[in-house]
Parts: sequence; structure tokens; C-alpha cells
Amino acid sequence: MPTIALIDDDPDIVEANRLLLEAHGYYVVTASSVDEAIELVDESIPDLMLLDVMMQEADDGFYLASRFRRSGHTFPIVMLTSLSRAIGVQFGESTLVPIEDFLEKPVSPDILLDAIHTQLENARSN
Repeated sequence: MPTIALIDDDPDIVEANRLLLEAHGYYVVTASSVDEAIELVDESIPDLMLLDVMMQEADDGFYLASRFRRSGHTFPIVMLTSLSRAIGVQFGESTLVPIEDFLEKPVSPDILLDAIHTQLENARSN
């Protein structure tokens, strides 16, 4: 059973996504802050991370993604953001942000599950 780390400070999003993922056979661990996310990864490395961009600070997600990569973690990171809607800039594949995918909130369950499946398959084949 793959472990998904869900890092988001919105309890409604965490609960909805946790229920969805668990219903599809994933084990879900959660954190709602930078410190909790670091502790979570220190305790158990997930198979994939769903990471909010804006939590307590506007760039917490970018900070965490960079920190985990600098620490040598290679698990796929899918960033969930409403930033595109807020500032009018579309995010896509980037060499500046060390992640595998951006998904715009609110993300439909089908798109989220497809992205997770794709990233886990890609990680297995590498």
C-alpha cells in the first residue's frame, strides 16, 4: 500500500483528499505546517507527496520541495495550488521548482488520482 504525504493547512482539503485516497487503497499521512512536514518525512519517507504551495507563508510549499530535494529525497512531489487563479499565472513543468507536477485547486478526484498513479508508476520505472 503506497504512502501518500498530504501537506496542506486547510483541514477541509486534507480531510476530503484523505478520504478519497484511503478509499482508493493509499495510506495517508498528513501535516499542516513546514515543521510538521519536515518531522513527518524524518519519521517515514512517503512514496509520494501532495504539497500545498501557500500555507502559513506564501512560499512554504516551494521551500519544502527545495529542502526535500537538497536532502536527497526523490519521492515524487505533486504541488496543489490555487496560486494560478490568485495571480493569473499558469504553472507547468519547471526546472526552477523541484517537483513532478502542478495541479490547480480545486482538483477533481479523477485528475488527482490519475496524477498520483502516473507519478507512482514513473517513480517505480526509474
